[in-house]
Amino acid sequence: MKEKGLTTQAAEGLVKKYGYNETPQIKKTFFSLILKRMIGPIPYIIELALVIELLLGNYIQVIFIFALLLFSAIDGAIQENRAAESIGELNTKLIAYASVLRDGKWQRLSSRELVPGDVVHLSVGSIIPADCKVIDGMILVDQSVITGESKAISKVEDDRLYSGSTVIQGTADVLVEKTGKNSSLGKTTELVRTNEAPGRLENLLFTVVKYLAYLDIVLAVILAITALIRHTPIMSLLPFLVILFVATIPISMPSSFAVANSLEAGILSKKGILVGGLTGIQEAASMNILLMDKTGTITKNQPEVVDVVSLNGLDRVQLLKYALATVKPSSVNPLDLAILKKAKLDNVTVTNIKEQVSFDPKLKGAKAILKNGDEIFLGSPIKGNLDKPIEKKITELSAQGLQVMVLSINQEIIGLLTFQDPIKNDMSQTIATLKKQGITVLMLTGDTISTAKAIAQKIGLNSRIGNLESALSDPLSFGGFANVYPEDKFKIVKSLQDKGYVVGMTGDGVNDAPALKQADVGIAINTATDISKLAAKIILTEPPLIGITKLIDSGHRVYQRMMTWLITKLARTAQLALLLTFGYLFTNFFPVSLNIIVFIVIFNDCVTLTLGTDRVKINHLPENWNLKNLTKISAIYTIGWLALGFLMLWYCVTYTNFNQTQISGMLFVYLIYSAMGMILSTRTRDHFWSIPTSKAVGTVICFNLIISSLISMFGLGAGIMNVLLIFVICCAMFLLLDVIKVSYYRN
Repeated sequence: MKEKGLTTQAAEGLVKKYGYNETPQIKKTFFSLILKRMIGPIPYIIELALVIELLLGNYIQVIFIFALLLFSAIDGAIQENRAAESIGELNTKLIAYASVLRDGKWQRLSSRELVPGDVVHLSVGSIIPADCKVIDGMILVDQSVITGESKAISKVEDDRLYSGSTVIQGTADVLVEKTGKNSSLGKTTELVRTNEAPGRLENLLFTVVKYLAYLDIVLAVILAITALIRHTPIMSLLPFLVILFVATIPISMPSSFAVANSLEAGILSKKGILVGGLTGIQEAASMNILLMDKTGTITKNQPEVVDVVSLNGLDRVQLLKYALATVKPSSVNPLDLAILKKAKLDNVTVTNIKEQVSFDPKLKGAKAILKNGDEIFLGSPIKGNLDKPIEKKITELSAQGLQVMVLSINQEIIGLLTFQDPIKNDMSQTIATLKKQGITVLMLTGDTISTAKAIAQKIGLNSRIGNLESALSDPLSFGGFANVYPEDKFKIVKSLQDKGYVVGMTGDGVNDAPALKQADVGIAINTATDISKLAAKIILTEPPLIGITKLIDSGHRVYQRMMTWLITKLARTAQLALLLTFGYLFTNFFPVSLNIIVFIVIFNDCVTLTLGTDRVKINHLPENWNLKNLTKISAIYTIGWLALGFLMLWYCVTYTNFNQTQISGMLFVYLIYSAMGMILSTRTRDHFWSIPTSKAVGTVICFNLIISSLISMFGLGAGIMNVLLIFVICCAMFLLLDVIKVSYYRN
């Protein structure tokens, strides 16, 4: 290779000329974010309601519905900005690195510092950081992100490479030609996912909304039949049906969800945990199995050569020379670096190399062809043809927790290299904490069963180690699985998911990327390759794996906040819809005026939008998204509050001279008081006083109580004493239902 790379001084000059290898991030305007929230299934229903009200001439309701839609769109835009800020740190904290030839030596530099003229070494898993030209080697490249081609393309000397493409096989040295805004992709690495698939929580939320819509349809049919029997014009019911659907549609749900997730994403970011997919947070609450790749995750991925074992009488120096022949000087593979370090300490060099093939995960080894024609292989024992004495020796060394590589010449095994990769200091503590959180930890490794057993014993895992067949048939009977190939990890994740488990996966290498992508919670550690970070939803930027337990705690907080939303949404919507429908059937008028219903929706949504900030108690076991149980607890609140509502309506109609406006005013405060009571009670499975609300939730609840009381007293003529009496009665019902709730959860 003729290219010698740049000097630091020359590179600094080129940075001034071309700028850094990055492009300014395009930010959407606030107005465009608002318009975005006017499009979609939920906004379309609200807009249809608005058009119907406009055609009917109900201009006051048109104003209220439009205000509700605009309020939700503006708040949604605000929350999207906040969410973008929370996960936007991926662009600044999650730096891509490259092996660069500077000042005559290979250095690990940020891809941001690359300039035209730099020489970069690419290996399996690298994301090409700029537009380049191959000057040495051969690689297989996935460039679908740029060209749309699904088939990998082979690139050899003088071929061009596009920024953003991924190396999936081979190694090469390349010359940087275009960087930053001048490159094909226009940015180093795109790690923030868009159009993310909905997680379990969102699916559950939309299922709830679907059933509430079914309830509305049933009630609409009942009203239509009643109108026909009473010879009432069906068109007179249309405004009520429109408002009923407006009250059911969770227009604030996306914003509330964004608040809950982005708040936790911001907290995690400060702890060195970057969130590339918000669903990764919520799924962490349900995760019950965590697969851990051994090398680089459980261990530090800083192996050192412990010994060179001769099997045919050759001295160690000669064996080390053969091993060194398989290592390219530009390699960043940890095992290669360990061999380079050992060779330097022992003053060993090699010069008779004709060709090299760097370590390939699929080959489980590296190759070299010497000038005399000898072919050297250094790789995993499972790739070799082992006789009994060699197999016994490997088992003996592996039982000490050592990683063993076989060294062969012309397919004849001549020696063994043993490596010691230190276990991370916090690993035992992390696994113990994960077990307390109800999570089963399983280790995956390409090493031998003996090595895996020794590691498992040291970190507190079940020392029974299986193979791929065991992982696919009876995974929970083992503490881990050895002799696992890259494609096996994906199969194990998929198999566990098919069995109903919520699977987490931690990893760092290119061979972990498919499994990280498939997992419900893919976690790339701080030393992960670019492609692994691209595949994962969660990226740890600091070495301690205890951050995984913090992620799980965040997931539990999001779960609890959204459960409050779900329970109260089910109960409040059913309560309002049934009270209005059957109230109309029995009294022949709507017990709550349609304009007031819009106020109720707005007041409730104000609290909904703050639930993402609420204080919660964490459940330290995996959560279960069970719609049946959710419906049961919601039914407790619906039945209790609905009974009180019918009783109040019956009393007002039978024993008082209240007009419809006054009755509407009394039921208005009853509905607000009951909604606020449900929120306070459903926040925790213990009594409501066991944990205080957040400042935002408490403030909005107080505001709703005060404003609704004033509107009822003075705007709707309900009277001060009547409103105070309703408040006392609602407090009594609130306390009774809270006691019933606690009893339900404890039983």
